[in-house]
Amino acid sequence: MKAAKTRIYRQGDVLLRAISRIPKEATRGRAEDGKERIVLAYGEVTGHAHAIHDVEKVDVFVGAQGQLYLAVKEGGVTLKHEEHGAITLPPGNYERVLQREYSPEAIRNVAD
Repeated sequence: MKAAKTRIYRQGDVLLRAISRIPKEATRGRAEDGKERIVLAYGEVTGHAHAIHDVEKVDVFVGAQGQLYLAVKEGGVTLKHEEHGAITLPPGNYERVLQREYSPEAIRNVAD
């Protein structure tokens, strides 16, 4: 019996994990920053952003703990960043995971 393959998409410090459905407790939210894009993470130093510009093709949901979920509609979308290659996300549901790193001082989110 084969194990189900998890679809994961990674761009710098942002990881998107395909999920079967958006959790029921998640509510519709926004991740737009006034520039008609959905921002998944900002770079700490450069101000660059991991963003989806096709806002009409994505529904954003926010979990009780601040988790971010995306429902990508038919046709898919492109995740862009000024310093990374673009990633195409096919239609489906995704959970955003911010990558973490260890340092002797603390465990922290990875920053571009």
